[in-house]
Amino acid sequence: MTKANNSDLVKIRRALISVSDKTGIVDFARELKRFSVEIISTGGTAKALRDAGLAVRDVSDVTRFPEMMDGRIKTLHPRIHGGLLAIRDNFDHLAAMAEHDIEPIDMVVVDLYPFAQTIAREGVTLAEAIEQIDIGGPAMIRSAAKNFDSVAAVAVREIWPEVLGEMMANQGALSLALRHKLAGLAFATTFAYDAYVSSYLLQTSTIKLPDTPPTELPSEISLPLDERRPLRYGENPHQSAALYELGGSDDEGVAGAELLSGKEMSFNNYVDADAAWQLVCDFDDLACAIIKHTNPAGVAWGVSNEEAYRKALACDPVSAFGGIVAFNRNVDIAAARAVTEIFTEVIIAPGYDSAALEVLNAKKNLRVLSAGEPEPGAGLEYKQISGGMLVQTRDTHQMKREDLKVVSKRAPSEKEIDDLLFAWTICKHTKSNAIVYARDRQTVGVGAGQMSRVDSVKIGAMRAQVPTAGSVLASDAFFPFRDGLDEAAQHGITAVIQPGGSVRDAEVIAAADEHGLAMVFTGIRHFKH
Repeated sequence: MTKANNSDLVKIRRALISVSDKTGIVDFARELKRFSVEIISTGGTAKALRDAGLAVRDVSDVTRFPEMMDGRIKTLHPRIHGGLLAIRDNFDHLAAMAEHDIEPIDMVVVDLYPFAQTIAREGVTLAEAIEQIDIGGPAMIRSAAKNFDSVAAVAVREIWPEVLGEMMANQGALSLALRHKLAGLAFATTFAYDAYVSSYLLQTSTIKLPDTPPTELPSEISLPLDERRPLRYGENPHQSAALYELGGSDDEGVAGAELLSGKEMSFNNYVDADAAWQLVCDFDDLACAIIKHTNPAGVAWGVSNEEAYRKALACDPVSAFGGIVAFNRNVDIAAARAVTEIFTEVIIAPGYDSAALEVLNAKKNLRVLSAGEPEPGAGLEYKQISGGMLVQTRDTHQMKREDLKVVSKRAPSEKEIDDLLFAWTICKHTKSNAIVYARDRQTVGVGAGQMSRVDSVKIGAMRAQVPTAGSVLASDAFFPFRDGLDEAAQHGITAVIQPGGSVRDAEVIAAADEHGLAMVFTGIRHFKH
């Protein structure tokens, strides 16, 4: 540990310690005592330190006021906050301290009541949650952090070794650089804590808030994010990464999925698994999706998981190698055996039969995720850009038969409508420009992420491993020219679903009629960037 400049150093003579989690606090306090630090403490923390043989001064001795109201009132007192907030070279502040017998406090070691853990418990009551809303802890942290020029606000236990190391290097003192860093961590801690409390209280409020128009978003957004686990690296080996879970999410979605067997998940595994899971969650009927680089390599319905998987695999078995497989039903042994016939990175499903798990566990490189009941994503969606964040409501729109507008001379058959709606749903989960060929509720070919829509039409047909004749075609956005329809007709499609809205809609409709195609407009676009 490098020594700091003497002008930056603050000798730690008095520390206030109050923690909910007592793990390691005795060892930390014992190290402080090596530097003759006087320790002030509260309630259970004071008892734990005394039981370990450490001398402790009660907060009530400092405030000359008893703890009361079941501990709600103990540190909210001028003799505590004056000792934290006083500017040490301000004559008026020093005079006020002397007049009111306020002693300086050089360090605060505080963690907060376990609010997040409390609300995560099944059956927790509102009253129980409210009692875990910390008031005194955040107040002390903020007071110490504001005055970091003179005070160390230690609110994150992971930094305890760095604090002790610097005190060792500087004879019991801390540098301005570290105190500055501690202040930043302290405010991040209280910010996240308040976001948890705010989110919970709004969710549990019995007063119905006015409906917010879908075009309106909050003027400010707080995101409590908890690190769930570090990852080996990010998208590439030279990038650092970790998985963070959105506070209050109740272990929902892929972030909260349980890894039942296989290697640890990678950054890219999580991204692709989320794409696969969101796709199958959009279907009520039994479905399987195979994803590669967030795009569908194959999707199908079936009467069983095995049938759905084999139909999905038939769309593009080459791209499926090393892919992500998602089911929206519990996986049985037949489906497990089918999935393990080729190399698969991840399988994700609501759950697994015990026999299926035995088969899957035998594949050591296969990551097996259990994600619980399938539910379509809701709420807000975030995408970071340089210097900011884009926020939007999730694309939860589901097209209904009665909302389709037939614009061609020939109306689609009932079977074609079934396939059109199936292909339309998959388009929603495919990178733009997206084209999906489908027949019998099975993808036939997928064209994804092309700069030209007609190129997506060509690629979707080129990638098809089963005949395209008799299939339907879905496009996530309108056809700007008739060339896309002309190209698709060459591959034997019978019907088309698209949003409509192009200035050349009449030209595109005329092309559909020339080729004898049925075409419906949705009035809804499904761009996915």
